[in-house]
Formats: sequence, structure tokens, C-alpha cells
Amino acid sequence: MSLAIVHSRALDGLKAPEVTVEVHLANGLPSFTLVGLADTEVKEARERVRAALSNSGLDFPFNKRITVNLAPADLPKESGRFDLPIALGILAAMGHLDPTRLADLEFAGELSLGGELRPVRGALPMALALLRATEQGRERGLVLPQASAQEAALVEGACLYGARHLMDVVEALRPAGQGAGVNLVRTQAVPGDAAVVHASLPDLREVKGQSAAKRALEIAAAGAHSVLMIGPPGSGKSMLAQRFSGLLPDLAPAEALESAAVLSLAGHFDATRWRRRTVRSPHHTASPVALVGGGSPPRPGEISLAHHGVLFLDELPEFPRAALEALREPLETGQITISRAARRHDFPARFQLIAAMNPCPCGHFGNPHKNCRCTPDQVARYQGRLSGPLLDRIDVQVEVPAVAPEVLARSADGASTDEVAQRVVAARARQMARQGRLNAELEGAALDLHATAEPAAHAFLQTACVRLGWSGRAYHRVLKLARTIADLALAEHISTAHMAEAIQYRRALSSA
Repeated sequence: MSLAIVHSRALDGLKAPEVTVEVHLANGLPSFTLVGLADTEVKEARERVRAALSNSGLDFPFNKRITVNLAPADLPKESGRFDLPIALGILAAMGHLDPTRLADLEFAGELSLGGELRPVRGALPMALALLRATEQGRERGLVLPQASAQEAALVEGACLYGARHLMDVVEALRPAGQGAGVNLVRTQAVPGDAAVVHASLPDLREVKGQSAAKRALEIAAAGAHSVLMIGPPGSGKSMLAQRFSGLLPDLAPAEALESAAVLSLAGHFDATRWRRRTVRSPHHTASPVALVGGGSPPRPGEISLAHHGVLFLDELPEFPRAALEALREPLETGQITISRAARRHDFPARFQLIAAMNPCPCGHFGNPHKNCRCTPDQVARYQGRLSGPLLDRIDVQVEVPAVAPEVLARSADGASTDEVAQRVVAARARQMARQGRLNAELEGAALDLHATAEPAAHAFLQTACVRLGWSGRAYHRVLKLARTIADLALAEHISTAHMAEAIQYRRALSSA
């Protein structure tokens, strides 16, 4: 009887707990049993491993009773990431691999029937978990398929190796005197050129007119505020939203790694967009689970995939009510907790919401160029699809009116994306130097300390809140918005003019 132990990692939300793959060969009726709370995809590894070993010219113990245990037994295992460690465990149990080399490495990778290694989801979370284990004194390397290894190599300090075929790994792990001598090559990160990606983004100047909406987007970008654009069809709401990400600075390395880890978990990470902000734009038929996450096992939703990026929701009232109401807590806390009977997962969700909607079902309420055919009750019901608590959490609400034909005939006007982006970067730098966070993230004592207003401006805000019946949340969000406007104006304190501009951005829907 022979026993071999190979180390690997599973995925549990954004965590990558260690999994021990135990392979036991014994005499008896030939069989291949896989235990350890394995999903269907994992159990199918039996056929992939058998074919991959045979087609690679390696021995397979057809006349043995094979038992593979994935420990711990109470941790769910999914996907084909355990193909490679299972295959290596079988070879080690047969005495074809050096067990001392296996003890210093972890393995993950899906096998084709010919033995090629295919990429796996969650390479970055696995590399982050490996790095944390290394910092705790358990030094190991991680062997992944080549594409996954290049993705995971963005984690500085992690020891990563890439391989394209099962034989590349087997030759490096053979015992001395059995053909050993081929060493695994450490993988280096090859991130994309952010400048090239930025140059390919559409220019804000291409949007004709809409100076008020452009100003609102500049303010939102400078302070990380959420935006709702309201206007008739064809007024340029989608064009403005598509150009918004170009106003935002590149992600800091730590932010980029957090964003990449979530995208890697869903299999959507693109190394060519390293440090660029993700833009997610789900269709309005998206379910609540698709938007906020869920499933079994729980997967991140669109709000988590847009972490440190932009979530664009077009035709906002057309989304299911339950999906929109699920956005309330993430807009406040920057994370989403998905609780199920067996497990609980926390996913980051600090996204910047850009939403667009028509003012009525036909879309032309208040349009001077086309008559609206909706009744007042239809308009009220349509706008009522957005609850008060949700609207209360959207900082900037701006009208995007229909553009006159003479404006469309003009050449491109206004500031370019690069010019606005420079002002946004400067305003964000002032916020970070003053308070260590962006204005939208201010709360409690920090808001009272840094968002100081002149007495006249403060009295103006109080009067507006009383007359408009605003909540305490609305009061604080207007104060944060006014602080951002003052930062763009290079002002130390919030003046009445800054406060008045901030207040007008909270009234677009009621006046639409």
C-alpha cells in the first residue's frame, strides 16, 4: 500500500484555504474513489486524470484501488483546479515523484485529456493566501498553468511557477537518477500598458453641449460621489457614462490588487487593464443575485466586480425592485455580505454608481422638442419605482436635457477628458493630503472636522433641509458634495456658492 500527500488550495469566497490531497493506492478490485465534499466538476477529474496520464506516456495504476481524499472534508470543493494535484498524487504514490519536492510546493490546474494545463479561476486569491502563509513562516511555492501564473505573479513576494503541460511538472519532480534536472521557472508579472488603454477611451469633448452634466460628472469623479442622470432618450446620458471612467485616476497598486482578486475569482481578470478601473454595465433584466452576488457556492455579483471601479445602470427604473433595494447597504458600507444556511461570505463592493433614466415611460416629460404622452399618474408611478431610501443615497442627481439641432451641428466643444482628469487628480490629491480619504467616504467626526462651512453657507443648508424635508443622510451628503466643489475651486472652506451648487444636485428628479 502507498500513500502520497499533495498540497493545493480551494476557493471560499475571496479566501483560498489550503487543501490537502491525499492519494492512497491499495490492492483490491480496481476503482477510483474521490471523497471530501467534492462537487461534480471535481469528481469528473477521475476521467480527465486517467486520460491525461495515459496520453502523456505515464503509468496509471489500472489494477489498483485508488482513493483520493480532499481535506478538510467539510470545505466544499469545486472546479477542475484539483486535476493537477490528483495526477501528481497518483504518480507520487507509485514512487515516480520525489515526495520531498512535493512538500515544498502547492499545485492547482485543470488538465486536458492530452495533459495540457488549462487556466483556473481565482489565481490571485490563491497567490494572496500563499503570501500570507509565507509571512507566517510556511514557505511554499505555487505551481499553476502558465496563464494563471502570470496573473497571480502580480502579487509581489509570492513564489510562483508556471507550466504548460503535465510533463513539465513531472520532469521537475522526478527523483534523482530518474531523469530529474528540469527545473520549474519562476513566473514574472507582465502587466499591460495603462497609457495605451487610457488613450483608447472616448473623449468627453465628443459630447455636444450638456455642460451642466459634464460639470456634475467632474464633481462626482473628484469626490467619488454617485450620480443619477435624468433626461429624454438620445440626450447623451449613455455617452457621458461611457466617458466617465476616463476622468478617474489609475488605481493604486493595493487597490488594483483588490479589484483584480475579485475579477480573478469570477474569471474576468484582464492583465492588459492592470490598474485601470473596471466598468460594469449589467442589463436591466439582471436579477438581484446577478447584481449583488449569491448562488451556491456564493459568487461575487456586478457590484463586487465593479470594486474600485464604475457600475453603470442604464434604464434604472426598469431594474427589478428587489435588485435596486439590495444596493442600499453596499452604497453605504462598501461591502456586501451573502449569508446562506451553511456559509457566509463577505465581498468588497466599493463601487461608484453612475445611473441613467428617462423621466417618464415615453421618455419625453419636460422635453421642449417633443410632447409627452404620459398622464401625471403614469409619470408618478414610473418615478416611484425608485424608492426614497435609494435616491437618498445618490449624491448627484442631474438633468440631461434634449440637445437642440444647432448644438449638434457644432464641432466638439468643452474641456477634453485629459483636462478634466487633471483637475480631478488635483482635487483628489488635496483630499488625501487633508483627510487621508475621499470626500464621499467622510463620516462622523471626520466630516465635522474637514467639511467646515462658512456660517452663511451652513445656515443656507439648514434652511434648504427644513423646506425640502431632507433626512440627516441627505444633509451630510450635500455637505460632502459641497466639500468636493470647494476642493475643485481650491477653497479652504465651503462658501454659500459651493453649498448652493451642491443643493441643486439633489433636486433633479423632483423637478423633472
